[in-house]
Amino acid sequence: METSLRYSKSLRIHAKEKLPFNSKTHLQLHGELDTATGGPSYFSAMIRHLFPEALTGLGVGFHYDKRHKLRSHVRGKKEFPLGANKLVTFNIKGRCDFDQDFNQKNPVGAAEFAWNIMNFKEDQDVRFKVGYEMFNKVPYMQIRENNWTLNANMKGKWNLRFDL
Repeated sequence: METSLRYSKSLRIHAKEKLPFNSKTHLQLHGELDTATGGPSYFSAMIRHLFPEALTGLGVGFHYDKRHKLRSHVRGKKEFPLGANKLVTFNIKGRCDFDQDFNQKNPVGAAEFAWNIMNFKEDQDVRFKVGYEMFNKVPYMQIRENNWTLNANMKGKWNLRFDL
């Protein structure tokens, strides 16, 4: 099980488990506890399938949280390597949520560049991402170093994650 501490407005404890069906398909379960309220923030279950030859992933599943209750969602990501070593990529990704009546809610779509630097220093990998979220019309960035991740966008939203 993968666990992490996440902070934006409050500290949350996040857990994720991947249960494989085969080498390309798995069930991904994840949820979060908010330490400010002492209760769960959300729970999600998704079947994800990878198409490694096409550098593509698709997922479909359900998401439950306090505000929006039960929703279904579909997500996808396509990666385009910008070199033979695949350390720099151009990614297109999207997600769409549907309520219980299958009305579309909260579409998200982004285009981003990612640069992975392996062994930046000994035993230290670094990833930089810059992108543009198309529905909210906001640029964003991510800096990741082994267990630490900082996400921020140009509207002032940010969060910090530490993988345990």
